Amino acid sequence: MNDLLPFLDLQGFGPLLLHGTWVTLKLSLLSLALSVAIGLLGAAAKLSPLTLLRVPATLYTTLIRGIPDLVLMLLIFYSLQGWLSSLTDAMGWDYIDVDPFGAGIVTLGFIYGAYFTETFRGAILSVPRGQLEAATAYGLGRLQRFAHVVFPQMMRFALPSLGNNWLVLLKATALVSIIGLADVVKVAQDAGKTTFNMLFFLILAALLYLLITSASNVVLRWLEARYNLGVRGHSHD
Repeated sequence: MNDLLPFLDLQGFGPLLLHGTWVTLKLSLLSLALSVAIGLLGAAAKLSPLTLLRVPATLYTTLIRGIPDLVLMLLIFYSLQGWLSSLTDAMGWDYIDVDPFGAGIVTLGFIYGAYFTETFRGAILSVPRGQLEAATAYGLGRLQRFAHVVFPQMMRFALPSLGNNWLVLLKATALVSIIGLADVVKVAQDAGKTTFNMLFFLILAALLYLLITSASNVVLRWLEARYNLGVRGHSHD
């Protein structure tokens, strides 16, 4: 029993792990919000008849989805730092370090915005064209058509992929620890090095991620049920 005590004792790292978990959750949610915003804009651009919008959006999704997340994270982080350094030099300001939390949000949002772009594009194309024509015939404006016709049905088609993208994004937050953010993975690594119980703290970090993903699955199932309300009943008519 005494041999198990080191593995059952967090040795003072409990509050740090809770804070790291909160940092991870905030990073995930804010990155998700940015990804969704970029995804909606990217989908609109890819579906636009204007080449000036469609081509850059296509290049964006092709490049981002073809490069590993870790490489992109390092490229974007150090690019942000380089641009900020050049700006401060040009303006005569003091040197400013890029905040790892803000850089993490921008990086993850930019990366996963490409995946959300394709998800939303496919979902919008799945909305029956006739319903848009009917909404136009009823005199609905473009924003009204999107809010009352396109968006509810788009979400129904997009939710399975959105849920998968969210879970992948959530796990990708672990990569942000390499740029110095004190998320749950970084705290677990530091605790493991300090206590020489690396395996225990990494397993604990994995369990915390599993807890968040399990809660996410409950929310995703509720959203799917909400946006599919009445669909099955209608199909039997």
